[in-house]
Amino acid sequence: MSDTVITQANQADWIAGQKRHALKRYFQFALLLLAAGAIYPLLYLRQNFETTILKAFSISTGDLSEFYSMLGVIYALSYLPSGWLADKVSPRLLITFSLAAVGGLGLWFSTYPSRFELEIIFVGWGLAAGLTFWASLIKGVKLLASASEQGRFFGILDGGRGLVEAVLATVAVSIFAYMSNRGAVPQDALRPVIYMYSFTCLTIAVLSFIFLDAAKKTKEDSAAAKGKVNLIQDLKLLLAIPQLWLMALIIFCGYQLFWATYSFSAYLQEGYGLTAVAAGFITVTKLWMRPVGGIAAGFLGDKYSNETVLTGSLLLGSLSLFTLVAFPQLKSIYFLLFIVVLIGVMTYAVRGLYWAILDKCHVPLHVTGLAIGIVSLIGYLPDIFLPLINAAIFKHYPGALGFKLYFGYIATWGLLGTAVAFYFKKIVKEKKDQS
Repeated sequence: MSDTVITQANQADWIAGQKRHALKRYFQFALLLLAAGAIYPLLYLRQNFETTILKAFSISTGDLSEFYSMLGVIYALSYLPSGWLADKVSPRLLITFSLAAVGGLGLWFSTYPSRFELEIIFVGWGLAAGLTFWASLIKGVKLLASASEQGRFFGILDGGRGLVEAVLATVAVSIFAYMSNRGAVPQDALRPVIYMYSFTCLTIAVLSFIFLDAAKKTKEDSAAAKGKVNLIQDLKLLLAIPQLWLMALIIFCGYQLFWATYSFSAYLQEGYGLTAVAAGFITVTKLWMRPVGGIAAGFLGDKYSNETVLTGSLLLGSLSLFTLVAFPQLKSIYFLLFIVVLIGVMTYAVRGLYWAILDKCHVPLHVTGLAIGIVSLIGYLPDIFLPLINAAIFKHYPGALGFKLYFGYIATWGLLGTAVAFYFKKIVKEKKDQS
């Protein structure tokens, strides 16, 4: 009788422990989600306020494109060491530092500094969001999710951070509209928006430092930290995984589809004559599709396969962008809104799933950060060259023709990504059948 009571008590303790562990795991995931959603909007403020930024800082489109190209170069140089760093330093410290740095530089940004100072700010943003943040975020989410949860965790990560971005963007546009309606000049209307984003980053940095636990090291991690694992051997190991390189190419193509959405605000204003507030409303509506696309794709991916849903999303997103190219003269705002929203849903579905397929690459845990760094280095190269391509196209072909060429170029890469994703799916299925 006493043994039965003890057994039941042990079982109750075990169940309670499992619940506490699950709650802690979800809370840590929520902190990572908040960090991911807060850190990037300030860097990409052009998405909703490009025209206003040009006026407020007295710079040209070419100047702004150079800043973002420089940001892309910093990212590219940071991804590999970022992966190495994520294998050795606690995510708590890396994420806290990143958010604090981005927020602090944002306060400097709000003073409308000189062009040279803007270059320093963008370099700092690139290091904070690339070197110390990105790989740590992805590795942290991958380790929190079980094998059967990869799709939904990464889908919720991208959809959830999109929800955070959409809320922040809604607040930002509301502040901007309020200030504009009161007759504020661009500098005065934009400054409180920058403040809002900067203090949000600083607040979440404090929360991350207080509540995010230091990661527990595995035996593999400890060996790597002591130098027992050779970097050259690790790279050779990763080179021998073909799925990893296909994944990098998929991100390279899919990320360009997302980059196209950065030009929607300018397109609405220049091509359709909408005001900055009206264009901001439509692009914010598109941002609200991120939770829909990312989360829905994540759950569908876990149910049917992440590769299948990813392939379909790439295809539909590319075709939708081609539709925007094929019908540039249509003056229906409702049709334009529908296409913008559809592209938004598909690009967010792609973003929500392309990191979920990392689990299908079967990368050893002790080199997961390095693998993330390599994939990121290749996959996010568009950060470097797309701003330059954008500036070159619109320099020679301003107006509707420029948008047609730019969107058509990106949609073509989207179709290539569809083919690569289909091939990735085929390889995964063959290996599964063999095993």
